Amino acid sequence: MKRCMILANGQPPKKRDFDFITKNGFNHLFCADGGANSAVKFNIIPDCIIGDLDSIRPEVYDYYFDKCEIIKIDRQNDTDVEKCIKHAIKYGFDEVLLLGATGDRLDHSFCNLGLVFKYFEHISIKILHQRSLLAAFSGKVHLNTLSGETISLYGKDSRTRVKSTGLKYPLKNISLPFGKRESTSNVALGKSVELKISGGIIFVIRDFGIMKNNDLF
Repeated sequence: MKRCMILANGQPPKKRDFDFITKNGFNHLFCADGGANSAVKFNIIPDCIIGDLDSIRPEVYDYYFDKCEIIKIDRQNDTDVEKCIKHAIKYGFDEVLLLGATGDRLDHSFCNLGLVFKYFEHISIKILHQRSLLAAFSGKVHLNTLSGETISLYGKDSRTRVKSTGLKYPLKNISLPFGKRESTSNVALGKSVELKISGGIIFVIRDFGIMKNNDLF
């Protein structure tokens, strides 16, 4: 599986988490415009910097000018993060982990969550926010878990239904439409959780720290 990270201009991860992710197969990095401002603090050379380049600081641009590919795309009908996702798809990546995709701008956070749905059929997109890791799933899903681990599940609409085994509060072919019903802070009972998702896509949010420390990432 070909994996990459996209570093956006929001709240960056901790350096130790970045290093852990890199060692676990995400060894390509695309910076979405101002995400390069965080990369330079980590002393990291990305594969490329992509965007309209209105957020990257001038001194950071100068630093990376002869160190990596810089792709300026002026169009405004997609965000810099979306430009990076399209780049990843073009070059055959199977999975993307978005870093710095959440933070001070709630509108940017919502937009990036929407991209997970928008490109679900083309590429697997996960989002790391501090200690939370979000992933989208459909169909039959097997999750390796830690007993007592908190797992939250959110649907998109009433057409999507979920059946579970291995959760403290079982989901019995129910829908979890956003804003109406959810499965927040459910709990894994053992070493695995099985989900059967029909009619659409759901978000699953887990504790990244637990996953990292128990070989579940």
